[in-house]
Amino acid sequence: MGMLLNPSAESYRMAVNSKIYIDKSMLISVMNECINTSQRFVCVSRPRRFGKSITADMLCAYYGQEDTDSLFRTLKISGSPDYKKYLNKFQVIHLNMINFMDKHDSLEGSLDYLQKRLLHELKSQFSGVDCFDWNDLPSVLEDIYNAVHVKFVFVIDEWDCIFRRNKNDTENQTLYLDFLRSLLKDKVYVALAYMTGILPIKKYGEHSALNMFKEISVADAGVYAEYTGFTEEEVRELCGKYEMDFDEVKRWYDGYNVNDVSIYNPKSVVEAMLSKELGNYWTQTETYEALKEYIQANFDGLRDKVVQLIADEPVKVNILKFQNDMTNFSSADDVLTLLIHLGYLTYNKADRSCYIPNEEVRQEFINCIEDGGWENVMSAIRSSERLLEDTLKGNEKAVSDALRELHYQNTSLLTYNNENSLSCLLSLAFYSAKKYYTIFRELETGEGFADLVFIPLKHSDKPAMLVELKYDRSADTAIRQIKEKRYHGALTEYLDKLIIVGINYDKNTKEHTCRIERFNAEK
Repeated sequence: MGMLLNPSAESYRMAVNSKIYIDKSMLISVMNECINTSQRFVCVSRPRRFGKSITADMLCAYYGQEDTDSLFRTLKISGSPDYKKYLNKFQVIHLNMINFMDKHDSLEGSLDYLQKRLLHELKSQFSGVDCFDWNDLPSVLEDIYNAVHVKFVFVIDEWDCIFRRNKNDTENQTLYLDFLRSLLKDKVYVALAYMTGILPIKKYGEHSALNMFKEISVADAGVYAEYTGFTEEEVRELCGKYEMDFDEVKRWYDGYNVNDVSIYNPKSVVEAMLSKELGNYWTQTETYEALKEYIQANFDGLRDKVVQLIADEPVKVNILKFQNDMTNFSSADDVLTLLIHLGYLTYNKADRSCYIPNEEVRQEFINCIEDGGWENVMSAIRSSERLLEDTLKGNEKAVSDALRELHYQNTSLLTYNNENSLSCLLSLAFYSAKKYYTIFRELETGEGFADLVFIPLKHSDKPAMLVELKYDRSADTAIRQIKEKRYHGALTEYLDKLIIVGINYDKNTKEHTCRIERFNAEK
């Protein structure tokens, strides 16, 4: 066993032996279908700490030369008909690119070191092969294949680290892509090439240097969706085992919509289970600085969209023009797409929108805007606890005054001319309510759709709320609509503790009016 050629399976063995290990070994069956086919090039991108390296270690352990039958025999893949077909059948080359970027001052030097190290191991393993040039890596691999008919499985981890570390160095980025192309493209010695990183493959020129790869990302994972992170079923089972409140775990770490599969952040779920405490376990990584940098820059009106996102309003986004790097942005959509790949937003393919996935990430957005010209938004968030208290107490004047002030402070951020804008403002105003409620917008209730519905969380003792918004009508009209259309019909279990709220904005007087009533089922 070598460092790069057929590395030890010990890393994966330790992962399997950990207190918490979620069996994702059926991914091997998916990869087996790609072996020795035109589909043998696969690039999987997903956020940091979403299990990329464990997956890479698993593939190395399965395909490599070490006898790992005893390791996989207890895992799901052992029940697959093709389990033994490729088990320990290939020469595996495992490259963690981030390990080589620090070996030399220049990228060229780092790649030279990588090749020398791998060539040294190949020469030791295949000393009997007469290679034409032992200093030319692709040539050596071709000679080995032609001489002994050995094929290689390439597993390349952190493939995109140069694009994240050296964001503006396009010359070296091109050099790096050309290195990968010369190593992999059109090479018959490649049985499988599996690359993983945070960013999809960089585009440049008219054609991609690595256009033979099938790209799998959090924006479109296809059959790989369930392997992107922890599924809801897996998390529910963990919550039962570790006696954690599933609904709270869901609120904190769920929300990633990957091809309609609900995905949880693996790193955070594991840490929460082991510590029995919910909190931020994932977000303080190198990518946090990227979030802060792009949000503060307000590129192409991005600030308005961030306000919508913080207010839990989905934002339409075109992900197709993104250049798959961290510098070439032509629109706010490109920045939003980057944040999707970094895991700070999730993407709904059905309606082409993005949103903040969960409480953990939402807190990081708030951390990013605590300074740098976001004072008005932060003021609204800090005042939201008081606004909720006034609403629950039925203090109509205080609520109206607070909304007027919030509107005045944020006129530059929100186009305040319709009910959608009013709804966004209300979501921001009631930001703190997320601690006590699950909040739904446009929820089907009774004979129509209620604008905002606040359903108490399990641990909350607060009443449910129905909020109806009107634009250039009246707050009384809003209350009457709630009653006439029987919006309370979907909240039958909360009728004894239900508050109905009507809010109207008059565009001529620029005044807000509010009516608050405790629901009486007998009327």
